[in-house]
Amino acid sequence: MSNTTSPCPSNSFSYNTSLCACNPGFYFPNQSTTTCTQLGAGNWSVGSGVSSGQQAFFLTTFFSIDSSIRRLTQSQAVLLETTLIVLVAWLIFCFCLRIRKIDQSGKSKVFKVRWWIGQLDFLFDTRHWTDEQKAVVRRKTELGGTFSVASWILFIGLLTALLYQVFNKRTIEVHRVKPANTPDLLSFINDLEFNITTVSSMSCANLVGPTSLITGMPGFIDFRSVPLSDYARYTCHNSSTGPTVSLRCDNCKIPRRSHFISWHFVDLPNNPATAVGFEFNLTARDHYEKKHVTYVSGRANTDGVMDAITNGRKTFRGSETNVLKIQLFPEEYINSKGLKLLRPLFNDFVLGSHFTDAGWLKASLENSRAGLVNTTLFISYQSDYIVQIDKESVLGPVSIMANIGGLYAISVAIFLYLLTQCETRILKLRNEDSVMRIIISQRRAHKNWDKVRKFVMYTWGPSNLDPNDKSGKLPEKSMIESLHGFGSLRRKGPGSRKGPVCTEKSNNGTTEMKSITIESPSSRCESNLIGNTEEARGPQAGAKMDNGDICNSSINS
Repeated sequence: MSNTTSPCPSNSFSYNTSLCACNPGFYFPNQSTTTCTQLGAGNWSVGSGVSSGQQAFFLTTFFSIDSSIRRLTQSQAVLLETTLIVLVAWLIFCFCLRIRKIDQSGKSKVFKVRWWIGQLDFLFDTRHWTDEQKAVVRRKTELGGTFSVASWILFIGLLTALLYQVFNKRTIEVHRVKPANTPDLLSFINDLEFNITTVSSMSCANLVGPTSLITGMPGFIDFRSVPLSDYARYTCHNSSTGPTVSLRCDNCKIPRRSHFISWHFVDLPNNPATAVGFEFNLTARDHYEKKHVTYVSGRANTDGVMDAITNGRKTFRGSETNVLKIQLFPEEYINSKGLKLLRPLFNDFVLGSHFTDAGWLKASLENSRAGLVNTTLFISYQSDYIVQIDKESVLGPVSIMANIGGLYAISVAIFLYLLTQCETRILKLRNEDSVMRIIISQRRAHKNWDKVRKFVMYTWGPSNLDPNDKSGKLPEKSMIESLHGFGSLRRKGPGSRKGPVCTEKSNNGTTEMKSITIESPSSRCESNLIGNTEEARGPQAGAKMDNGDICNSSINS
């Protein structure tokens, strides 16, 4: 509350003629501010004690794609829709190429793309419904390439969806309940800490701290009242939202009775005891393994019954106590080496004295005997049973491999059925593939023939293979080189060899020696002497060769 001579701010009223107080549900965040702040809704948070973590799984052992898939996708529907879109786009693309006419030259880009689609036929190349039905013949077709890629698109999409399901639901958490006996309960040794903040403009100076711990139920024979210092210690510190009372018990064991711890706040000069809610953070930690923690945190300002007029806005003040009911459950985590933790649960909040009307709150603030905010922490131990928690794998390596094989078989079977239906009912699909193979074969043969022709022309010089030479005669320069022996320096083809030496007599009576090249052993020795046709056909044309063979020379004009 604030002492000020100026008019009170909005959402507030004046009392005792000089003091200002906020309306129910509003408070001053600190003593220096004069603006009333409304208590908002709190966020609840509950910790399980042991995070799920990365389980020993045969896929995650080799591939670190768990987090990647979870970042890229939110559900299996996204993966399946993406797979369907890609599959339909691929089939439409192939259909648009198929309706185009075949380029007979085989040089257009459309023809090349269609041919390479046919080369992608790696699933159905031995399963085509051809006339000969030869199992050993691998016939790649454009339709087979289309369906091969389509089947792989479908398989990869379904496999990704399967992996997403595996990473999200590969294990389930199993809870078993067993009756508890004393040795089991004594093995639970935890460090407990309760932090409860009274949301108000008060400070720790308003606190009258707890001094005793009450065990058992009032009115029963097990009811006891013992000093709080024998079990726990408490501290108080001021926070931005109000004073925080911390209760801490180290190396605590589970008692078999309920506990009550009470404290209250009183009025101070110019600072009355009022509150608008309670924030709490309850933590249980293993005494030996500090990294394992169970906790519950949140904010309480109502018991769930909302007042329609005030919209649930309340200010706590008065002698009736506000009770925060906490339950502690003993849990044994078998999947974490038998870890034993107490799980705190916020069970209920029982409203104490409170006001929802500004007039009644003003009357209470002007009455010093009502200047109290009582708070009681009621801790109940559920020690009759122990909850055993374990994780069991839903999918093992064998089941996952079986699922993958099933997805692959389904993908191939769908498009194999479509392939057989198309090729048996539409004959044009097979004819176009035959035409494309003929065009490719012709292009390859023409390309290879060009290579052979260029090789022969380069090796033996210009000859009849030259398409520009229409006379069918060898050039004179080549003949002169052959007569003077230069032809022997050139490479000889694999089908030619040097034949026997022939002697021929010319017009002037001299004898000349000629070396004749024979293309095969069965061919005759031929001489192409220019200008001596009649003399070569005379009786002197036949001459004895060195090896005894007769060389009959003929001149082909």
